[in-house]
Amino acid sequence: MLHTLERTQLLPTNLETAWAFFSDPHNLPAITPPWLGFSVISPLPRRMHGGMIAQYTVRPFPLATVTWVTEITHLDEPHFFVDEQRFGPYRFWHHQHHFREVSGGIEMRDQVSYIIPYGVAGALATPYVRCKLREIFAFRYAALEKMNWEAMTISPKSFKPTYSDEA
Repeated sequence: MLHTLERTQLLPTNLETAWAFFSDPHNLPAITPPWLGFSVISPLPRRMHGGMIAQYTVRPFPLATVTWVTEITHLDEPHFFVDEQRFGPYRFWHHQHHFREVSGGIEMRDQVSYIIPYGVAGALATPYVRCKLREIFAFRYAALEKMNWEAMTISPKSFKPTYSDEA
């Protein structure tokens, strides 16, 4: 069964700064809860690009570390990108990241569609997985709220988009 999680957050910054932060895969550990045991295990560029493959390890359950491989399948800089699982803890994972200028900053919207594997056992684990995903996004929300966006602000005039052939 396909499940969906949606979260929206207002970031007190401009579009260029928000994109610069989220397009750098090295920033993922800062917005991921420590209990998830998240660790990057593949070399990553400073800026993501379409087709980029990233490998991580995560600990979705206590004492269960798994490899998670994702690909950036869609990218419309600086407004939108999608990461999809190629291998990992889900049967299906499609995570859309949207960025839009609004009064007061940037509205960041996440939409995650996922399917839990393992048939009946997976169905029984659904409430636990849903709870853990909510905890992950609550941690991320709090981490982003604490960030000093003003110190990271990039001027729109100095912002230079990165194209996939530059990666």
